[in-house]
Amino acid sequence: MRVVLLGTAAGGGFPQWNCACALCAAARDGKLPWRTEDSVAVTGNARDWWLLNASPDVRTQVAATSALSPGPGPRETPVRGVLLTDAEPHHVAGLTALCGAAGLKVYAPRPALAALTPARTVLDRYAPWEWADSLAEDGFVLAGGLVVTAHPVGEGPPEYVPPARRPDDRWTVAYRVEDLATGGAFVYAPRIGAWTAALDDLLETADCAVLDGTFFGADEVGMGQLSVTGPGGSLTALARHPGVRRIYTHLGNTNPLLDPGSTARAQVNGAGVEVLMDGAEFVV
Repeated sequence: MRVVLLGTAAGGGFPQWNCACALCAAARDGKLPWRTEDSVAVTGNARDWWLLNASPDVRTQVAATSALSPGPGPRETPVRGVLLTDAEPHHVAGLTALCGAAGLKVYAPRPALAALTPARTVLDRYAPWEWADSLAEDGFVLAGGLVVTAHPVGEGPPEYVPPARRPDDRWTVAYRVEDLATGGAFVYAPRIGAWTAALDDLLETADCAVLDGTFFGADEVGMGQLSVTGPGGSLTALARHPGVRRIYTHLGNTNPLLDPGSTARAQVNGAGVEVLMDGAEFVV
């Protein structure tokens, strides 16, 4: 199974378009590398590719990834569909760039599918897509020999969802993707509300995990959000899984992990956890 990190920044990208913090300023000055918004591409056979989330930068990301180049026909693409972890705007806005591509299949947890109903109506008028609940009890099989299961991770709904529709613990999921031919398993969870025993169980079955690194310290976040360090932080939890390749993604623009020379990056790397750039590719 091949995995490509198409983008590794949180919503707004890096530098964030409306931010002049020290990190964003350093990026604009050419001192730190720019990053596009978080998304991943995965394949089990190098022919059928699936996107995990569709960021607003998806057109640029696909164009920068030779394996996703269109052809041989004028409207042919190796992209077969999208697996959405949630209905957050910066995870779904890229669907508009894909509209008109016939036959795509989009998976998402049921509450997210419901929230996206107006957008789905618009997109289907350009080319009908198949929309499916990713929380199917026994998972689902993707073209290319991949089997996927979705797992709720406790992060709530987008801000645009009316209060009456918010009480549901399935708004956001992690995906476990397994290569049927090799048994290699990959977990993708760019938004996590809090670390749970269920996440520990999930990583016990994985060879690689690409996880929420939005915030580095607890002082950056509000209640109910996961940080890398601090009480209940993910770095402590990840120490329980030394045999798993662990990678942080979805980096917020205030996160010192964006700076390769920072003490924060040294701390995370010293714990055996990686921070990779856009375009990084690896095999699971």
